[in-house]
Amino acid sequence: MNLTGAVVSLAVAAWLIRLFPAPHLAAVLGVGPVDGVMTITACYGATDVEGYPDGTDCSGTYTPRAAGGSPRRITLDKAAESHDPGSVLEVRTVRGRAHELSGDALGTWVTVTVLILGPFLALALSFRACARDNTWSHNADYVAVLIAAEIAALVLGFLVDFPVSIAMALFA
Repeated sequence: MNLTGAVVSLAVAAWLIRLFPAPHLAAVLGVGPVDGVMTITACYGATDVEGYPDGTDCSGTYTPRAAGGSPRRITLDKAAESHDPGSVLEVRTVRGRAHELSGDALGTWVTVTVLILGPFLALALSFRACARDNTWSHNADYVAVLIAAEIAALVLGFLVDFPVSIAMALFA
């Protein structure tokens, strides 16, 4: 019974990751064909909900590659750099937002992915231990695993962000 809980826990985590961060992560990494081109009109320093700096966003006009698609206004989330007005970029879109490869975007979506995975992984490990011991475990070790997973998510985001940003600055 408890082994089933571990499998269900990981399945729910996979479903949530596929539903929320995976499409954005795939777009940032450039998986799949380019959806269209974006002509930049302005780039600006973005802020998060609390007013802290959150990278560079750009606004502009997006023209889909698909036949019959009409141009529309769109925002390029966490741009790799502040693009000059009039620049034309190939982008991938997810939920009405354009994406390109950037350290900030990659760090953000890797962090979100691991933040979702962490609690479900700790729960699955707890269920697995219960199945192994054939008893319900109230051991606080899995709370420590949860906390470590969430801290690891934040650290991993930084570890992805900085090298990618540096590599893009050097090789772009």
